[in-house]
Amino acid sequence: MNLWQRPLKRLQTMPFAERLSATRCANVEKAGYAYAFNRTYRFRLSSLKGFVSLFLVGTVLSVALAACSGGSQNNSSTQAPTPNPVSATKENVELTLVSFAVTKAAHEAIIPKFVQQWKKDHNQTVVFKQSYGGSGSQTRAVIDGLEADVVHLALSGDTSKIEKAGLIQAGWEKEVPNNGIVSKTVAALVTRPGNPKGIKTWEDLAKGGIKLITADPKTSGIARWNFLALWNSVIKTGGDEAKATEFVTKVYNNVPILTKDAREATDTFAKQGQGDALINYENEIILAQQKGQKVEYVVPDVNISIDNPIAVVDKNVDKHGTREVAEGFVKYLYTPEAQQEFVKFGFRPVDETLAQTKEVTDKFPKVKTLGTVADFGGWEAIDKKFFADGGLFDKIQAQKKR
Repeated sequence: MNLWQRPLKRLQTMPFAERLSATRCANVEKAGYAYAFNRTYRFRLSSLKGFVSLFLVGTVLSVALAACSGGSQNNSSTQAPTPNPVSATKENVELTLVSFAVTKAAHEAIIPKFVQQWKKDHNQTVVFKQSYGGSGSQTRAVIDGLEADVVHLALSGDTSKIEKAGLIQAGWEKEVPNNGIVSKTVAALVTRPGNPKGIKTWEDLAKGGIKLITADPKTSGIARWNFLALWNSVIKTGGDEAKATEFVTKVYNNVPILTKDAREATDTFAKQGQGDALINYENEIILAQQKGQKVEYVVPDVNISIDNPIAVVDKNVDKHGTREVAEGFVKYLYTPEAQQEFVKFGFRPVDETLAQTKEVTDKFPKVKTLGTVADFGGWEAIDKKFFADGGLFDKIQAQKKR
């Protein structure tokens, strides 16, 4: 091999990743220039071959160094993705909202108002893609690849699962008012016409001869709220955990079948005629009445605040370039205009000023003692204690089978 061919051959056989990798750029730069410098003294510039060799060495090294300086961020697997700024310049922008089923009517009323306001303020048309379903199944869908920009779920525990999957940044609940809670309701007891069994309180559900329809808290978000409402009814009236355990055990002994979700529980009660009572969201019962259905129900005055969080899915909005409009939509949901729409469809407002208006106080029965998830340590502690494998609910079911 001729002397003038050796440097070119050496660079040609060098692995491509070695020439371009950001982690080796400093070595390529140092070794490359030293190599070229040393060769300069050995080459005879009067020789055409020497000149060509030096020219080729310099050219290839320049390409490698340019790749190092300009492309190292793209090649690093640990570098955070650069947000796509496309939404700021596009005339139309698409936003994907994933929510739990009972919010559908409210969102369909709110979204057109937001779209109109955003168009006025930003001269940009927002097109919404919407997905509704059980909170648990929606959570799994987002984790498995449904690219939601915004999630509105039945409980903060579901949002936390998406956070743990790396899609939502920690501290999401501090980015918006009210610790991320944008809608809320309470639990209600639906009875048969005329309430022949005289069911008015949580305690009545533990009596002999009562059959209660509810979903399985192992698979349903609303069913976890139902369980917590029962537990809360004892703790908030002076009972200890032993008494609460005894009470919820009696209640679940009166459950002939645990349905997989709230919708199936409602169908079992209303369409199939099973059971004497059904635990459901107050807002869903109000919505059913607005649609012309005759539903008799009681709102116990010791109750649980069923809080529904909203969150921006950080990884997806940065990928789609929709952060600005997603955050704008979430912010809009807290406005009096949006909260008023939630009220129309049976949700209790998170806006305290609105909550004190005559319209709201007349619409919703007063709850004397209201528990919250925070009273029981938050959803992580609640899930571990009650609903994890081997938790209290599993023990209740095991006792029931004996």
